[in-house]
Amino acid sequence: MKTKSESSASNPPQLFGLVLAGGSSLRMGHDKGVLAYHGMPQRDYVYQLLNKVCENVFLGIQEQQLGSIPKEFSSIMDQNKYKGPFNGVMSAHETYPEAAWLVLACDLPFMDAEALQFLVQQRDPTKHATAFMGKNAVYPEPLACIWEPEGLRQAKAYLSASEKQSPSQFLLEVGVKTVLPSNEQLLFNANSVEDYQWAKDHLKGREGS
Repeated sequence: MKTKSESSASNPPQLFGLVLAGGSSLRMGHDKGVLAYHGMPQRDYVYQLLNKVCENVFLGIQEQQLGSIPKEFSSIMDQNKYKGPFNGVMSAHETYPEAAWLVLACDLPFMDAEALQFLVQQRDPTKHATAFMGKNAVYPEPLACIWEPEGLRQAKAYLSASEKQSPSQFLLEVGVKTVLPSNEQLLFNANSVEDYQWAKDHLKGREGS
């Protein structure tokens, strides 16, 4: 008889994609999902990226965003049971509990299809998650990460038993497969207006060359 780990390795859970597009950012002063780095709202761009590597893709949104989402995009509304990024991730898990989720935030403007394909190739479904982690990073990156269903079940128990609400801390504590990105810039996090302008200028130069 196969162990649970062996079964996961030979028949991994289906992979769904989740765009974390949950509304306004205080530091940015705008909804990060509607900022344009690639000639379209970033949430649309990330949705298209995930569509290349996942069976189904969803936008994780707040209720007040519902009217602004294009009809061709599937969405999952945040259930607001948890704080921070776990809110969107766990809302997706509770909607489709048997799926693995490739979670991608809207504030990683340099992330591309090649990097996501590499992450999927490196996926280890016997681990709780497979996450990008920069060379000098302290934590795995929870918002550029494949979360396995068992990992999310463990996260739910962790959230119930702990006051901590940090997905980065959870990944560090449970142990996950980490993947070094081919370029550290892939994990650049645009959190401010200055970050946005810097990233946009660099992408314009790269895509225009």
